[in-house]
Amino acid sequence: MTEFSILGDHTHWRKDFERRLRASYAAAGLGTAAAERMLTRACDGIGNWTVAEITDAGTRVGHVAVIVSDDKGTPEGLIGDLRVDASHAGRGLEQGALEWAEDWCAERGARRLYTRLTETAGALFDGYSVLGQVRTRSVGSPPQPLDGITARPMTRAEYPEWLASEKDSYIAGIVRSGALSPEEAVLKSERDFADLIPEGLATPGNTFLVLEAAGERIGTGWLKHGYLPGVTYGYSLHVQEQHRGKGYGRAAMKAGEQATLAAGDSSLMFTVWGGNEVAMSLYTSAGYHVIEESRAIGLPRTPARSS
Repeated sequence: MTEFSILGDHTHWRKDFERRLRASYAAAGLGTAAAERMLTRACDGIGNWTVAEITDAGTRVGHVAVIVSDDKGTPEGLIGDLRVDASHAGRGLEQGALEWAEDWCAERGARRLYTRLTETAGALFDGYSVLGQVRTRSVGSPPQPLDGITARPMTRAEYPEWLASEKDSYIAGIVRSGALSPEEAVLKSERDFADLIPEGLATPGNTFLVLEAAGERIGTGWLKHGYLPGVTYGYSLHVQEQHRGKGYGRAAMKAGEQATLAAGDSSLMFTVWGGNEVAMSLYTSAGYHVIEESRAIGLPRTPARSS
């Protein structure tokens, strides 16, 4: 019989949770300092999580961590961790833990439940919508030539049109993922761009690129260097729709990797919104690891969830 017992002392679980996160960040190519920054973000508010020990026939087999918090007056749940030991995997214990977590959050008023898991994603969370992924790749040496693509600095004259297009694309990505309503996405876009590039094209630590092929503009790029220690964050590497399907997406990523190395960083990181399977496939083929994936579902679940 599977049982769930709330722990009063999270110390042992937390050490194991942090160890697993560090290992996943290292496997994705992040250095120690960057991994610690990622860990700090992932563990924000962890002291308020409710952690349950999973036992089966009296044997401890894993843990599940949950929390319900208020988001602008709406209770929302989060599964911060769900872990069944490898020696007990494949016996349906993960599904039982997921259902316990969903019920626990629903009983406390949550009408939407989020996950931030990488280890147990896969089939267990197939019913959850993918909101977004954080992907990264270590860039150890200069990438191969850009296959006929040139990357040059963006000019002041090009910046306003680019900014308007980036905001529209950002809003569309958020809405497509289901993370926010269109109105909320517009407000988030205005806040985020004002915070990230307050000085526009002259904002320090940023690279703005125009990608060209045979003298024709085919796309743009925006990268933030030192986003984490040794890590450049690619806010966008965009190929215009009429030029897609020609291999330019991979070349754009190479341009981003070149800019990463030129700035003194050694890893390139992206966020891809849910619903953008083309970009996800491109990042996978280029060797970018998923180090964090956000998913969500409405509560309560339908009775057919166990089918």
